[in-house]
Amino acid sequence: MTKMTIIPSAGATMPAPFVGRHLIDGQWRDSADGAVSERHSPAHGTHVSTAAKGGVPEAEAAIAAARATFDAGDWAFSSGASRAAILLKVADLIERDLDRIALLETLESGKPISQAKAEIGGAADLWRYAASLARMVHGDSHNALGPDMLGVVLKEPIGVVSMITPWNFPFLIVSQKLPFALAAGCTAVIKPSELTPSTTCILGEFLIEAGLPAGVANIVLGYGDPVGEVLSTDARVDMVSFTGSTGVGKRISAAASGTLKKVSLELGGKNPQVIFPDADLDQAADAITFGVYFNAGECCNSGSRIIVHEDVAEELTAKVVALSRKVPFGDPLDPATQVGAIISPEHMAKIDGYVQGAVAEGATLAIGGAALDVDGVGPQFYQPTVVTNLRPDMPIARDEVFGPVLAVLTFTTLDEALSLCNDAAYGLSAGVWSKDMSTCLSFARRVQAGTVWTNTWMDGFPEMPFGGVKESGQGRELGRYGLEEFLEVKTVQMRIGDTRQPWVAG
Repeated sequence: MTKMTIIPSAGATMPAPFVGRHLIDGQWRDSADGAVSERHSPAHGTHVSTAAKGGVPEAEAAIAAARATFDAGDWAFSSGASRAAILLKVADLIERDLDRIALLETLESGKPISQAKAEIGGAADLWRYAASLARMVHGDSHNALGPDMLGVVLKEPIGVVSMITPWNFPFLIVSQKLPFALAAGCTAVIKPSELTPSTTCILGEFLIEAGLPAGVANIVLGYGDPVGEVLSTDARVDMVSFTGSTGVGKRISAAASGTLKKVSLELGGKNPQVIFPDADLDQAADAITFGVYFNAGECCNSGSRIIVHEDVAEELTAKVVALSRKVPFGDPLDPATQVGAIISPEHMAKIDGYVQGAVAEGATLAIGGAALDVDGVGPQFYQPTVVTNLRPDMPIARDEVFGPVLAVLTFTTLDEALSLCNDAAYGLSAGVWSKDMSTCLSFARRVQAGTVWTNTWMDGFPEMPFGGVKESGQGRELGRYGLEEFLEVKTVQMRIGDTRQPWVAG
């Protein structure tokens, strides 16, 4: 633990606990049985929020409200301009209360306050981008079907969408889903993680203030069992949009199959970065350090493994280790902190289990590999960790660890690097570092990943679609494809005039 950068407790005064309730058909409600759950800060141990703990009655009531509202047609067939106006108001409200949202998200998730503020600002931009798409919903026309026929392809909202969101980016990920569904004319039921429910409730406040009609967006707090189960299986739901682990995604897909509803999944990743000898190693080392420690590695896009050419492996690893010592880990409420707390003790144990398992199999710790002591705050911090001397078949090199842990592998040829990348269950994102654009383009075309970065890592824009292949998911968020996910195609064939020939003779 020596020679690491640690930020001790900032000694900040904690706000009163937030009280979250369900939003159903435009009204805030407690659970019918009065059940609640409490959330304590993973970094500070203090009581952060109390949330209504929903069950089957709340989930079914929210679905009923969303179904009735969609079927009434007022929202589904409203103009794109009117929907856009509401989304733009929400964006303004997010920016107005950015500090409030970021503080609560930091306390519930353990992420650094500076990072949370950047994410909330990015979420506002997503609402504005989705607003622009609301006015661009269009289909096609076919004018070459003959003199008496005209064909029209309509794009219509798919209907009621269940949205189940994770704890690692609570406000950002709901903002990757909900505004696009609303832009399309859908209604929704949202279930945030029971670990980080409060900022989704604040978003519900904004929706009401912006004038969103009752029943269009509903929020049910609670656990996957039973709330997520109901949202995945109810026949009144037309689509499920889920972000989270691959294991839970598989269960949701299986549950939804009973009604053959559409399922969009953004799941896990074991995202490789391949570094060639001609790469700018200083730039690569900084991006690798960012990619593995951002959000404490609790990120589906985490650059959690590097595949580095053997000629530069030792040099690059040394650079990453040196930078790892400089990254400020510690109290999330200090603006200087870049890496905060791990979400739960159980997840801490999972992370450490992967690291200790690798060491037991012969791997080497270049840095880290244990819990991190931070003065004045709780115990849920993990050291920046780099693991070398790995075999490709080790669990730490193949599984999603979801922590601040980097696995280092080596290669000698492009084909070998691609084999290491593609011999994985996941396919969310990948990166390549080389000054030779032919190398970068060849890699980008052959690697099995939904997003490829060349000479950078984890840049993102609302205009660019995001999603994975293989066990990293199906469907896309963001960009115009993010709108298309919530649209259904309808064919209309129109005969012009009385020109149909009788089928029955005589």
